[in-house]
Amino acid sequence: MKKGIIIAIVLAILIAGGLFYFYNNNSNNNSNYEAQRTATENNTTQNSTSNDDTANKDAENQVAQERQAQAQAQAAQAATPTEAEEIASFSTKIYTKDSARQNNINITCSTLNNTDVANGATFSFCNTVGKATSSKGYKEADIYTDGKKTKGYGGGNCQISTTLYNAVLKVPSLTVTERHEHSNKVPYIQNGKDAAVAYGSYDFKFVNNTGHSIRIKAENSNDYVTIRLVKLL
Repeated sequence: MKKGIIIAIVLAILIAGGLFYFYNNNSNNNSNYEAQRTATENNTTQNSTSNDDTANKDAENQVAQERQAQAQAQAAQAATPTEAEEIASFSTKIYTKDSARQNNINITCSTLNNTDVANGATFSFCNTVGKATSSKGYKEADIYTDGKKTKGYGGGNCQISTTLYNAVLKVPSLTVTERHEHSNKVPYIQNGKDAAVAYGSYDFKFVNNTGHSIRIKAENSNDYVTIRLVKLL
């Protein structure tokens, strides 16, 4: 009888110990799981917040860059003078179809085109166009030297300077300060209206006293050279 009671007590103790161990271990596992889950959720939240912050900063930077580019474009546009109105124009007819002369006229017109002359500034044809050389693509064409027709790389330039001169004459506030006549008559303009140029010797110059900047527009075709003077704002 006593032996049976002792066995029952021992079993009860073992069962109670087992239940206590199981409950305590399960509670610890649940606590660890909750702690890990909380840490994971916190990390996920932090990562999500960090990603959102990065995306927001990228968007803000992009907007700032777009605004800066727009401001720079507006500033450049404001700094660039705009053509307001044509104040004079003049054309001369090209009588010779010599390919070398046509070539030279084309090069010089392209160089002269869109040249701006500020108010109060002096324009120099030779300084603007520069010396005619083969390295620039010029070819030898007819020129006058001491009354004699010869060949030179500047052949054709005098027609452009003459055309410009006659356009300048139409604007009273453009003051011609240097101009030379040819030693022989030229076919593209009446006597006394030409403006000969030769780099280092003869130049055509005028001072802009119009009160505003002007732009020289130079155009040419196989038949004509045209110069237009445009007021700038």
